[in-house]
Amino acid sequence: MIESYNEKQLEEKIDKYVNGQLSPRETDELWAELIQDGYHLDYMKSVANVKAVIQRKKKERQQQKRRKQWFYAAAAAIIFLVGIVGYMNLYNQDNARSLQPISSIELDYYRSTDGSVTEDPKIIRNAIQLANTGAVEEAINLLNNELQQASKPAWIAELSLNLGSLYYNEGDYKESVNHYQRVVEHKKNVDVLMLEKAYWYMGNAYFHMDKLVKARIHIEKAYDLNGAYRRVSKSYLDALSD
Repeated sequence: MIESYNEKQLEEKIDKYVNGQLSPRETDELWAELIQDGYHLDYMKSVANVKAVIQRKKKERQQQKRRKQWFYAAAAAIIFLVGIVGYMNLYNQDNARSLQPISSIELDYYRSTDGSVTEDPKIIRNAIQLANTGAVEEAINLLNNELQQASKPAWIAELSLNLGSLYYNEGDYKESVNHYQRVVEHKKNVDVLMLEKAYWYMGNAYFHMDKLVKARIHIEKAYDLNGAYRRVSKSYLDALSD
């Protein structure tokens, strides 16, 4: 029967079979012929293998295309989220920048609200006068020497408050915080106004150092004391919490 087909016709029939284009009867006839023709049987196997490879490659390309589409979609989503987060961070930073920490602290002699007199108020007055005339280092040395000899907590706190302000005005915010912290350590021995100042100034010092979390914590403590700095503390807290 194989002689009824020339070679070209048989190969065309094999191609149709591989592509699923033969009827059941035509398929039976083809197999009957291929059993007698080893060459074309191998040909059909080769065509079938090639077709399988092509189909596999096509499937891989489709999967790769889907992966690329998924990757681009995921990348777009990530870029979108990063943009949103970046905008929110920028918005929060802009809010914080819109309200700046106080640039300097006005130096004046502090007298407690209960009218009590400090150990030697002249020392603080002299230090303030020195600082106001530009002799800041001399003023700091004067107060530091007195601080080393001080023993009463209230006097230590008052000296520390003024030293903190001197360092603050010099831009040494880290050192100013150390002195304000000493005031807080003696909070049981100072009045509310001094403690309020220590928290308020310390919060602003942290603000200058871009430590906004600590700035907010200490300004909030000044606010909680419900004193002279409550209103201004509230405006800063609103800006730092946005």
